[in-house]
Amino acid sequence: MKVSVIIPAYNEAGNIRRCLESLSHQSIPRKEYELIVVDGGSRDGTIEEAKPLADLVFVQTSEKVGGARNDGVMRSQSPLVATTDADCIIPPDWLEVIIEDFEKFPDVVQIYGPVDPIEKTVKNHVSLALANTFSRIGYWTHTLAYTLGCNTAFRKDAFIRAGMYRCIDAGDDLEIARRMAREGRVMFDNRMRVEFSMRRYEKFGTIRSLYEWLSIVARGGSSDKHQYTRREYK
Repeated sequence: MKVSVIIPAYNEAGNIRRCLESLSHQSIPRKEYELIVVDGGSRDGTIEEAKPLADLVFVQTSEKVGGARNDGVMRSQSPLVATTDADCIIPPDWLEVIIEDFEKFPDVVQIYGPVDPIEKTVKNHVSLALANTFSRIGYWTHTLAYTLGCNTAFRKDAFIRAGMYRCIDAGDDLEIARRMAREGRVMFDNRMRVEFSMRRYEKFGTIRSLYEWLSIVARGGSSDKHQYTRREYK
């Protein structure tokens, strides 16, 4: 088995099957990867929806979404681990690109890529185009690795040595990149794309959501005041 995919989920019964179906039809043989769903205590049938398509489904014991990813990695059986979200749609060559990059570049310990909106409105396309441009600029200028948890992959041994994800409200997916860079190279690959749901941004408002998210990151990842990320995942 070459790679394990970790999918945190909380009350995602309406989305998890679509995500897992996209992951079940990858360009590499199904026996070469495993799908692990880590549930955050869902009350809507997420676990029942996930079980027919995932190799392993269990309830997390660590806190927050970062802890769910960590729990999944520790139960994984592969030397490579990839993370995505339960409401994402994954293109068929996603895992092939990840494996190819790690095999081609032995010094690389983390790979990440851009995101496209599932809800294809002009506003969403513009928002994510700006985010992807920001990500590319940050990478090429060596100022910021915008490694979103919905579209990133690690060498498992380096990830564990780095201390894994911090169990914080927001920014854990950016914070981990700084520590991974001490273990080796963190690389952006434009071919490594996922379709990302903008439903939370649409529900709470893009400007408000980004403000709250950035405020939590600035405060070190924890906040009792802001509600966007707390609503997003238990």
